[in-house]
Amino acid sequence: MGEVERTESAFPTAFAAQPDMTQMLFNPFLPEVHQNPYPHYRRLRETAPIHQPFPGAYMLSRHRDVEGLLRNPHVSSDRRKSPMYEIFLASLPDPQRIRDIPPSMLFLDPPEHKRLRGLVNKAFTARVVSSMRPRVQELVTEILDEVADRGSFDVVADLAYPIPVTVICDLFGVPQEDRKQVKEWSLDLIYTLDPMVAGDRMEKAAEAGMAFREYLRGLVASRRGGSGDDFISALTHAEEKGEQLTDEEIVSMCTLLLIAGHETTSGLIGNGLLALGRHPDQLRDLRDDPSIIRNAVEELLRFDSPVQLTGRLVLEPFEIDGVQIEPGNDVITLLGGANHDPEVFPDPERLDLRRPAGEHVAFGGGIHFCLGAPLARLEGQIAIGELVSRFPNLEVDTEGAVLRDTITLRGLTKLPATAA
Repeated sequence: MGEVERTESAFPTAFAAQPDMTQMLFNPFLPEVHQNPYPHYRRLRETAPIHQPFPGAYMLSRHRDVEGLLRNPHVSSDRRKSPMYEIFLASLPDPQRIRDIPPSMLFLDPPEHKRLRGLVNKAFTARVVSSMRPRVQELVTEILDEVADRGSFDVVADLAYPIPVTVICDLFGVPQEDRKQVKEWSLDLIYTLDPMVAGDRMEKAAEAGMAFREYLRGLVASRRGGSGDDFISALTHAEEKGEQLTDEEIVSMCTLLLIAGHETTSGLIGNGLLALGRHPDQLRDLRDDPSIIRNAVEELLRFDSPVQLTGRLVLEPFEIDGVQIEPGNDVITLLGGANHDPEVFPDPERLDLRRPAGEHVAFGGGIHFCLGAPLARLEGQIAIGELVSRFPNLEVDTEGAVLRDTITLRGLTKLPATAA
C-alpha cells in the first residue's frame, strides 16, 4: 500500500472490508450497475431508501437524506476514527508510514478542517479563479484549432483531459517538462478513491502517490520564502491568527486538488458531451442558444455526476425516517442517486438543459462542499460551450464511448467525435 490510497478513500471502511458483496441490493462492482447505475438507484429509492447492505454500513439514495447526512454535525469524514481503521492498518506492511501522513482536508473534521479550509481559501479566492478565465479560453481555442484541422478527435484525450491538467499545472507552477509525468501520476492516483482495487493497480497507485508527494515536496521547498504568484507559493504565505500550513499539509492539499480537481472536471466534460450526443435535441438547443451554457453545465453535472458517492462515519446516534443509526456505522451517500430523485427533479431521467438544477449534490455538501467547484464550472462552461458553438455539425460517436473502470469517479477513457 502507498501513501494516498485507502486512507484517502471516499468509501467507508466497513464497505471496503466486506469479502463478499454478491448478494447486495446495490453492488457498484457489477458490470451492469457500473455501466448504468441510475435504474439501480431508482430501485433503492423506491424499495430501500435507507438500505443496510451488511452490518456496519448504510446506503442513502434520496436527495433529502443525502443532503441531510452531508450537513450532519454528528458524522465524520476522518477515517482514522473508524473502529475498522486500526484493523486496516495492521494489514499493511508499514502502518506507521500511513500514520505519519497528514490527511487532506477532505478527510478531516473541525477544528482541523476549519483551520485548513480557512488557510486554503486565502490562496484559492474567487479572484484567483476569475483570473484564470483568459487562460482557459486560450487553451480551449488552441485545442479546437487543432481539432478543426483534423476533423475527427477524441473528446477525452484531446479536450477533457488536457484542459484541467494544464490548468492545475498552471495553478501549481509546474514546469512544462514535468507535466506529462504529473498527468501519468494522476491517472494512477484516481484508483485510490475506490475501496477495492486489483493488486497491480494498487501497486501502481502506491508508487504514483509516493513519487508525486516527493515531487511536490521539492516544489514546496523551492517556493518557501519566494515571491511567486502560483498557488503553491500562495499556500506557503497563507496565514491566519499566526498559523500557517506545514509543507506536508500543502503536499496533501495539492495531491487532493490534482485528483479531485483534474479528474472530476474531465468527467464533467466527457460525461456531458456523451449526454449531449445521446440527446441531439438538447445539443441543438445549446448550439442555437449559447446563453444557456451556465444552466446546461449544472444539468449535465446532475444528469451523470462525475462523483457518484462519498461516505461518512457516524459519531453520535441519529435517526432517519425511524431507522436508528448507531455510532461506528458507515453511511454511503449515493450522490448520483440523489441527483435523480424525482421529489427534487421531476422526470429525472430526462436531460433538460433549461431545468433549474441548482439543488444537485454533484459537488457534495456541507463543510466539505467542493473547493474547486467554481473552477470546474468555469472549465466546463468554456470547453463545452465553445466546442458546440464552433462546430455546429458536431457528431459524438456515443457507441464508441468507453467507460472508466473506477467506481467513485464516473468518467470516460474514450469518446470519438467528428467536428464540422
